[in-house]
Amino acid sequence: MPDPRLSVRDAGKSVIITAGDVDIAEYVHHPDAPDSESPKPYLHPIRSLSGAPMSSYRPHDHRWHKGLQMTWAHLSGQNFWGGPTFSAERGYHSRDDHGHMNHLGFTELSCDGERVVAEESLHWVSSRGEHWITERRRQVFHGVDAARGIWALDFSTSLRNVRGATLEFGSPTTHGRPLAGYAGYFWRGPRSWTGGTIIAAGGRGGQEMMGEQAPWLAIVGQHDEIDGGGTVLAFAGHSSASVRIKWFVRNEAFAVISPSPSFDEEIALADGDTLELAHRYVFIDHMCERDELEALGAEFAL
Repeated sequence: MPDPRLSVRDAGKSVIITAGDVDIAEYVHHPDAPDSESPKPYLHPIRSLSGAPMSSYRPHDHRWHKGLQMTWAHLSGQNFWGGPTFSAERGYHSRDDHGHMNHLGFTELSCDGERVVAEESLHWVSSRGEHWITERRRQVFHGVDAARGIWALDFSTSLRNVRGATLEFGSPTTHGRPLAGYAGYFWRGPRSWTGGTIIAAGGRGGQEMMGEQAPWLAIVGQHDEIDGGGTVLAFAGHSSASVRIKWFVRNEAFAVISPSPSFDEEIALADGDTLELAHRYVFIDHMCERDELEALGAEFAL
């Protein structure tokens, strides 16, 4: 059976990527969200090739978690993540510090049947209305393989500091909370994936991967309502900063994955300089064992 062809269609505030007759991802570039959720583009719903759910949206525990999105919880005193802000003195507390990301338009939105390319320009704007970052973001949907139930997403971004002063990219961990180094590209899994299996490169896995380095990491989870389960395989990829990418990953009390560029060490980006990041996510329509993931880790390595 031939692999389903990819296509893309404009839905006004979003674009929808389809493989055959299944909508596998919707990229919402003009979200309807309150300031407290740091409005920004996101991918949701994300589905496997069979249509099984592979993401969640505005869960009751964290309303600002939205599928797969580019975020930053601590950026020079601003919150581009959403929700409360952490400080060592006060813990998590509400502040009027929520920035937002404005989609300016697509510089490329193309499809040749085998891949969809979405390249866009964005501005990161502080809670005071100041333009801090000019971003060029590129997403490539590709690698559809019906026999193995696979499709892949490549995400890359260039973040240029236009603030007029150095920007400090951090996390709750850099501000005093242990093992809470979430930053950057962040995936929230379906509620039913809670308790799923974490498998990482080199024979490692489990919650011990929190704050660790590894070229790839996966969560294997089960679906509600429909039989079976799936796997999300994420690749740490690359950062132009000297700070190493480390994994923020949980399977309790919910499933999340983020290749964090500033897990426990801040990135200082001088005015006019650019931070470049590249990651890859592979969405798999079955529950993988380690041997299969090791092979896929080599096949899709960045």
